[in-house]
Amino acid sequence: MEAKIMRVVQQGEAFAVQSQKSETGQVKKCNILLQELGGKYADQYACTMLGNAATCRFSRDKLVAVRLRFKVNEYEDRCYQDIFVADIHRLNR
Repeated sequence: MEAKIMRVVQQGEAFAVQSQKSETGQVKKCNILLQELGGKYADQYACTMLGNAATCRFSRDKLVAVRLRFKVNEYEDRCYQDIFVADIHRLNR
């Protein structure tokens, strides 16, 4: 997916979760709510940031360039979509 410019709506605190892929057995995780440009009713995305990205803090209304990765998981015959931040960069300070 191509990079998009989005606005940060809110960001939660980073916390540690267990990970089989990590050398330490844990990875940092943080939730962030991003909104496309276009006003109050523009599309919003509830995303997950993992690893070093999870420790980066973004203030409300900051513009970021972001590349998202969408993944669908099936659990008990139901499908769930996860949205991960693959790459994020602050545009304004």
